[in-house]
Amino acid sequence: MVQVISTLFNNQTMNLRSIGFCIAAVILCGEAFFVFRRRNQGSMESSPQKWSWWMLVVASFLTLFAELVLIRWLGTEVRVFAYVKNLALLLCFLGFGLGCALSKYPVRWISSASALLGLIMLVRLPWHSQKLLEGLSQALGAGQDIQIWSTGTVRNWPDFLSSAFLTAVLLFLITCIFVPLGQTVSRQLELAASPLRGYSWNLAASIVGICAVFAVSWNELPPTFWFGIVFCGMAFLQPTLRRRMWTLALVVPIVLLLQDSSTPQHFSIWTPYQQIEFEQENFPDGEFGRAIIKVNHTGYQYLVNLSADFLARHSKLLNGPPDENPYNLPFRFASPRPRVLIVGSGAGNDVAAAVRNQSQSVDAVEIDPAILALGKRHPEHPYRSPIVTAHLTDARAFMKRATGPYDLILFGLLDSHTQLSDYSNMRIDSFVYTEESFREAEMLLGPNGVLFIKFQVTRPWLGLRLAEMLRHVFGKEPVVFQADSTYATGGACFAISRSGQVEDQLARDPRLLQFVSKNRPSFVDVAAVTVTTDDWPYLYQEGRWLPGIFVSISGLVILLGGVLYWRIPEARQQVPSLFFFGMGAGFLLLETQIISRLALYFGTTWQVNGIVIGAILTALLLANAIIERQRKPWPAWLTVGGLMAGIAIAYIMPFSRIPGSAALVGWIAAAVFTVPVFFAGVLFATQFRKAASPSAALGANMLGAVIGGLLENLSLLIGLKALLLVALGLYLLAAWGLTGLANRGDWKQQVG
Repeated sequence: MVQVISTLFNNQTMNLRSIGFCIAAVILCGEAFFVFRRRNQGSMESSPQKWSWWMLVVASFLTLFAELVLIRWLGTEVRVFAYVKNLALLLCFLGFGLGCALSKYPVRWISSASALLGLIMLVRLPWHSQKLLEGLSQALGAGQDIQIWSTGTVRNWPDFLSSAFLTAVLLFLITCIFVPLGQTVSRQLELAASPLRGYSWNLAASIVGICAVFAVSWNELPPTFWFGIVFCGMAFLQPTLRRRMWTLALVVPIVLLLQDSSTPQHFSIWTPYQQIEFEQENFPDGEFGRAIIKVNHTGYQYLVNLSADFLARHSKLLNGPPDENPYNLPFRFASPRPRVLIVGSGAGNDVAAAVRNQSQSVDAVEIDPAILALGKRHPEHPYRSPIVTAHLTDARAFMKRATGPYDLILFGLLDSHTQLSDYSNMRIDSFVYTEESFREAEMLLGPNGVLFIKFQVTRPWLGLRLAEMLRHVFGKEPVVFQADSTYATGGACFAISRSGQVEDQLARDPRLLQFVSKNRPSFVDVAAVTVTTDDWPYLYQEGRWLPGIFVSISGLVILLGGVLYWRIPEARQQVPSLFFFGMGAGFLLLETQIISRLALYFGTTWQVNGIVIGAILTALLLANAIIERQRKPWPAWLTVGGLMAGIAIAYIMPFSRIPGSAALVGWIAAAVFTVPVFFAGVLFATQFRKAASPSAALGANMLGAVIGGLLENLSLLIGLKALLLVALGLYLLAAWGLTGLANRGDWKQQVG
């Protein structure tokens, strides 16, 4: 029955995608002929040459909205980009920056729309696309020094090179999408009576773009809505009615290509964090067997029924006694009727185990609302139990405000497939698996409380890292063993307590001692490894170096950017403004620092990320308003000094030692980081208002953001906090450029 449902589901989806692919292919062929014909006739696309506030607003809104949804979608469909997502983001900046440099050239919306359509066609190819993209992820992500799901440890160079070529094609298409948007925004800034006021419109529209992303995320709308909005925005910006109707018509093949059919037993959800696919498997008589939850097309969790009556009817499901199942084992180490905290409760397997084992109370913490909602489908209905309290929040944020004490704190299979932010290389669970996090958990334990961690260890150093952090926190070795199951999801288990609770339970339970001894994993014998901290929260990376995947894809970004930028005639004749370049690079690093710092105190939720980015844009908008209304300009030395002092204070401020609640410390951190953001905004606005070419200034700023994004990878070497020093150096570079700018009276520097 399950196979029949899956076959029908897949066939219907393939038929829709095949139809959409054929329609899109015909449209692209028609466009290629249209462009060829216009070139032979010497005809080019034209754009309005007069100031239009609505064109600036729509283009600015569309830039940020398309940037965020495109990168999120690409990180879902091409799984490897979920782990190096900020590099794809840089291509958006690169495309926009190239558009600024090409502001005097015709705006080719045909190329942009065709690139977006071609990108969707390539990713959603109806035939073997999943196999092709998964092969790309495995070829690029393979390596011993980084853990990416379902990738090997040995790199196959022929596969790697072919995958790198396909990746370059994807990155090139992303760049092409944003070139006309950069042209439109920069051209309108050039035509505006006040470039600074035009830049304020740009920032305000960008804030609206963030709000729109908030709306589609909150309502769990699928990509058909995302790209429908993008193409409608593109249509609005077309110069003629004919071009508008053509662009709107592209929505039809897009909907067909992106549509995923659904049944009550098999459907997908786009949550604020990730794409979730749910598939239920039933027995021939219709009884619930189990369900699989996939995240971004990768297996994440099984929903299983481990109740006594169910297992009595289906005794062959388990390959051992029920109390040796990974979900039941933690409760054999804890005291009777424990008070339980479950970090990463998911759809309810661990919660059901806590209820089955007669827990006194259960606090279940889950960050994704859709996964928590799927808990309603759990056959044991654990979230309905009166002893269970569900908390929709980030694990660290909950532990910072929880009071305890708990007899058992259980870290479920919390391994993440998802990034914290498009501006960072951290994953959602990065701050969960740090030494500071385990210390916070240890403080919440009662006198005989047990900390129990389950984790799917695919690299020896990853398992050793978890054991080392527990040893540092508790001052003794944890009990480590492997627990697998034929019916539920297995993994490596780590049990430890301040008292002798774990050791006493092993002494009292010979069967448990035998099970633990028999399943001792091999990774406990490997060499020492660097532990993760809140400053270096990269659990899935072996050591403080740049993994091969970051180096290779960064190389692709630099190569592609250099080739495209060098093809612009003006780029070969002048050097971009050192001031605006340094401001763009420094600001992206500052933004990354703020997101990571505030996420530590308020949680790594999508709301926090959006609020932080929106607040930064609002601060820049406020700076613009101040500069626009002031009669006498601020002295440059005062603004630069305030910026440098703000960064220095943020660097030396001991946030972890500030007494009070996590929220209070978070607000203090927000206030501290507001200072350099404000002064950076004032400095940028002051110089932007008198720039000889606003479009060139914005282009240099975007190219600087690309370099800043690449430098963000230095946190893998030096940690997050040290990025502030890198940002300080970049702002000093901008200040140096400012002195040259003042001496010349014009930022352009001719070469050759």
